[in-house]
Amino acid sequence: MLNVKPKKHLGQHFLLDTNIAKNIVDALTGHKNYEVVLELGPGTGVLTNFLIEKKDIDFHLCEIDRESATYLRKKYPALSSKLIEGDFLQLRLDSLFNKPFALIGNFPYNISSQIFFKVLEYKNSVPEIVCMLQKEVAQRIASPPGNKDYGILSVFLQAYYTIEYLFTVPPHVFDPPPKVQSGVIRLRRNEVAALECDEALFFKVVKQGFNNRRKTLRNSLKPLGLSPELLVNPLLDKRAEQLSVADFVYLTQQFSAML
Repeated sequence: MLNVKPKKHLGQHFLLDTNIAKNIVDALTGHKNYEVVLELGPGTGVLTNFLIEKKDIDFHLCEIDRESATYLRKKYPALSSKLIEGDFLQLRLDSLFNKPFALIGNFPYNISSQIFFKVLEYKNSVPEIVCMLQKEVAQRIASPPGNKDYGILSVFLQAYYTIEYLFTVPPHVFDPPPKVQSGVIRLRRNEVAALECDEALFFKVVKQGFNNRRKTLRNSLKPLGLSPELLVNPLLDKRAEQLSVADFVYLTQQFSAML
């Protein structure tokens, strides 16, 4: 069997603790009755060991590292046809799967935000995500309004998903140990089919609002142009981190009315 070495340029940290791996896999709930599960970055297969035991799912894997892919094909020959070799960020997921799929994995810390922006493109096809990330990023995504961790990605994902921070994972259970703690979160698609506003403008308003997060929204949103009515709205006395998704939807509606 090949000896797979974790690669720094791919942000690989292989999980060694099988109990933690089982807890991550067990966090999948089957929300909205999906059948397909895609594991992202299986590495040496520590999560895969438990996922292949789930006989009620159509299990697929995506791995960018050729060495890991070769190892996985030898270790799990039955999964060979289900292993996608390539960059998840470049995949056309709608051409790979014609039905909803859950996403699970130990996400590379250096591209975790990019993975979630990719997920947002396919939000109506991804009912559930269970993943391990850098703890700071995991907390940020799950953070409620009014918390200093709350940010752009928090708003974007909470607009479409209910998010739970499940547990923290210490560095020593990885090879190599990362310099930070890790966190496992679960995202489950909510009932919002589409926001009650222009979604492209919503993203623009949220990004601009957090652009200078220490400033009030009256100052940070000024580049977008504020009508006299909006200028005196008390919501603009707040900072972006204090606004809920519903508040940002409302603000986007106000900007739409000005166009």
